[in-house]
This record gives sequence, structure tokens and C-alpha cells, in this order.
Amino acid sequence: MLTRLQSLFAIHFVAILFGATGIFGALITADALMITWGRALFAVFTLIVLSRLFSKESAQWASTNASWRRQPAAFLFSGAMLAVHWVTFFFAVKVGGVAVATLGFASFPAFITLIEAILLREKVGRAEWLRLLLVSLGLVLITPSFEWADQGTEGLVWGVLSGAAFGVLAVLNRRRLSHINAFQVAGLQNAFVFIFLFPWVASSLGQVSVSDWLLIAALGMVCTGLAHWLFVSSLRQLPARTAGLVVASEPLYAILFAWMLFDQMPSARMLVGAAVMMAAIFSASLAVRGK
Repeated sequence: MLTRLQSLFAIHFVAILFGATGIFGALITADALMITWGRALFAVFTLIVLSRLFSKESAQWASTNASWRRQPAAFLFSGAMLAVHWVTFFFAVKVGGVAVATLGFASFPAFITLIEAILLREKVGRAEWLRLLLVSLGLVLITPSFEWADQGTEGLVWGVLSGAAFGVLAVLNRRRLSHINAFQVAGLQNAFVFIFLFPWVASSLGQVSVSDWLLIAALGMVCTGLAHWLFVSSLRQLPARTAGLVVASEPLYAILFAWMLFDQMPSARMLVGAAVMMAAIFSASLAVRGK
């Protein structure tokens, strides 16, 4: 199990990996359903390998069988939320582009806070509300424009739906599945995504190019299998709201990668928004280390 400090570093690394996801979505020519199904397939294989490398974690599989069998509904629902999150995110990338998709997805800390404060009746401190406000302000500044008649708007809506599904998944992982082995949680959730989407992609498997399969494999192994395990593991030590704020820096990395790969230079307003977001995220990190 990761320590609190290791979890903090891990969640920052997850943000970087998540930031690269949108770039893969833009480079892969296959549709959103195929990308999601493929990344889940390779993620499951990656998690199996990781579980065998970490012998202590792997040895816990047998002892946790009874635990996860008592949570079939939680696993099924979390797998469904993961599938919805990924499919809507790649729809957003295809329709609105990398920046719009990642900015919409980064709204998920708001959904986490609302779920925990309103539905679960958890106490949310003023500092957390302030950080959420700063992240929201940063997102507004980063967003280039809101024209409700163009594809950017549609992409943003898909991105926000992706963020909502991810917020539900984050809270569910912490509240219902945190006592179960991280490899098992991540592996089963990805396996359910694979199962759920197979009927919709089976007839199109032969149409995927070799280059797309290679990109999907990289996406599934690094940005999905490894990142998902680190994310689930970090939630054992970090509050979901704090983890959400850190992962909300994904748009910053996505914009940076798009700048380097596609020469899409951010505006001065985007840079100001990035600075506001990083200030909030850095504050959350210091608060975790101080506890």
C-alpha cells in the first residue's frame, strides 16, 4: 500500500498520464467506442502483470475474494461509470478537440464536492470550497470561448458529462471499494468496460489499422492500466476532493502536450488560468502533507 506522501506524488503523476490521454484520442483514427474498448483490454493485461510484480499486493487477491463478492453492485456500477466517462471523453475529443475535452472533464471536482456535501452529508471546509472556486475560475480563464452553436460547445458538453461520470467513480471507489485490493478494483472495472462495450465493437475490429492498435496499446498500458492502479491506490490515503483537485490539472498537461506536438500555443489568458489552477492544487498538496 502507498504511504500518504507516495499517494500525493502518485496522484500528480496520474494527472500527467491523464493529460496525455487526450493526445492519444486525437491521434487514433478509430471511434470513441473502439478506443475505450481497446484501452480497457490492454489495461487488464497490464494490471495482471503489475499484480504479479508486486507480490505483496498479488498475495492479497485470494483473501479479498469474499470482500469483492459482497460488492457486485458497486463493481458493476463503477465499471459502467468508467465506460461512460471514457466514451464521452473521446466523443468530446473527436468533436471539440483536446483542449475543450480536457477542460470539460476537469469539472469533475465540482461533482465530487457536490456528491459528498449534498448526497453524502460530509463536511466540506471553507478552504476546500475556496480551492474549488479557484479551480473553476482557472477553467473559465483557460476556456478560449463559448459559442453555443459550434462543435466546441458540443465537445464541452460531452467533456462535462465525462467529468460527472468520473466524479461518481472517484467517490464510489473511496466509499465502497477502498478496502479491496487496488489491482482487483482497477482490473475488474476495466474488465467490465471490456465486457459492456464488446457487442458494439465486435463487427469493427477488423477495420482498425495496425498504427491505431499500437497507439491504443500504449494508451491502455500506460495511461490506463498504470494510471488507474495509481489513482485507486492513492484514494486509500487521500480525500477524493483533494485527489480530484490534483487530477484537475490534467488540462494543463494536455494543453502543454498539444503545444509541443501540434504547435497549439496557449494565449496569455490561458496561462493566467493555468497559474490560478496550479496555485489551488499546490495549496491542496500542502494541506495533505501537513496532516
